[in-house]
Amino acid sequence: MPKDNTFEKTMEAMGKMSPDEMKAKMAELTKICICGKCPSYKGTGENRLLFCATGKSGIIKKEKGCVCPACPVTEKLGLRWIYYCTKGTGKEQAGI
Repeated sequence: MPKDNTFEKTMEAMGKMSPDEMKAKMAELTKICICGKCPSYKGTGENRLLFCATGKSGIIKKEKGCVCPACPVTEKLGLRWIYYCTKGTGKEQAGI
């Protein structure tokens, strides 16, 4: 990842995408998302992924560990937070 690939720049670029481009980007990110391997996710019955982009889980309530820092999506989007499943999207945690 280039050092200038900040979350804010990534969000600016994604904001310029067409709906079809955004749908394709979300599908690409979902394929590399590792939420399903997270201790906070396992055994909850949750089946959504990509909380960093889609928002908090309505099912996951307990933080039992976080794999977000090791997720390929984190690097791709320039994310710098954790526990998106309980704390909200990168945009929410960034306050933008």
